[in-house]
Amino acid sequence: MRTVLLHGLGQTAQDWGGVTALIPSCDIDCPELFVSTGDELVYSRIRDELERRYADAAEPLCICGLSLGALFAMDFAIRHGDRVASLILIGAQYKIPRLIIDLQNLLFRCMPRAAFKGMGVSKSDVIGLAQSIRSLDFTPHLHRIACPTAILCGEKDKANLKASRELSELLPQATLHIVPKAGHELNREAPDAIAKVLLKNCNRHATA
Repeated sequence: MRTVLLHGLGQTAQDWGGVTALIPSCDIDCPELFVSTGDELVYSRIRDELERRYADAAEPLCICGLSLGALFAMDFAIRHGDRVASLILIGAQYKIPRLIIDLQNLLFRCMPRAAFKGMGVSKSDVIGLAQSIRSLDFTPHLHRIACPTAILCGEKDKANLKASRELSELLPQATLHIVPKAGHELNREAPDAIAKVLLKNCNRHATA
């Protein structure tokens, strides 16, 4: 079974390096979500590109996403449930808190352009992408997610703890894992916690 790792805003695929090093036996794909093609960088464009990328997957996927990546993971499972074997959602929101997005965009506007070079996209692209998710709300569609779902959140990730707990109650096959002493970016701070869940997934499907 192929496992797809979707990074968060402000990250690149390389931020999964600590996780992938711990699960060498798994079939892993880490797409770069913010590759600039000259088109406007908005949520719907990235979502459509992911759908095209995995349209011909030979078997259902395990999709693991952090923050923004978790939004894409949920969206994919809602729209294409037959293509998803399991989900791992890290620091996830299912209804975007607009105040947080507005504060985040204010922070982005104050940052120098050079700070965005590592992502391979421009400052205006990042601001536009954040603005494009401002109205996302998956609440009416969560009942379509029927696959086993692991929800991870760092103990110090105060902005996402409440939503993670709520999501674990709203999804019928969800389990909640609070990672002690960790913050939001678990792929950087606690890769072992993610790898443990991923290995369990890989082993379960290998023996199924």
